[in-house]
Amino acid sequence: MSDIIKEIEAEQLKESIDEFNVGDTVRVYGKIKEGNRERVQIYEGVVVKRQNGSNRETFTVRKTSNGIGVEKTWPLHSPNVEKVEVVRKGKVRRAKLTYLKGLTGKKAKIKEVR
Repeated sequence: MSDIIKEIEAEQLKESIDEFNVGDTVRVYGKIKEGNRERVQIYEGVVVKRQNGSNRETFTVRKTSNGIGVEKTWPLHSPNVEKVEVVRKGKVRRAKLTYLKGLTGKKAKIKEVR
């Protein structure tokens, strides 16, 4: 039974994904349907966490919009996620950056890897 599930999940995986980790600033190109039209919207922010594995893998991106923090969770292998582009590599020492929710301004800054 588990072999059948693994085969089905392997078919759903995307072939090419940019390598990114927690703390990186990324641009997510997400497809949005409006009526009968479809367009691509860019969502740029810091990766706060990555969860699970295989075809169920998700990642959460946090950005500030008009001074308010907004988090959005994206399924990595979804057909609605066109691509994930890394803007900056960040240096962090944690797997999940939940502490960013309470910080604003320079305190919420993440060191950049060169």
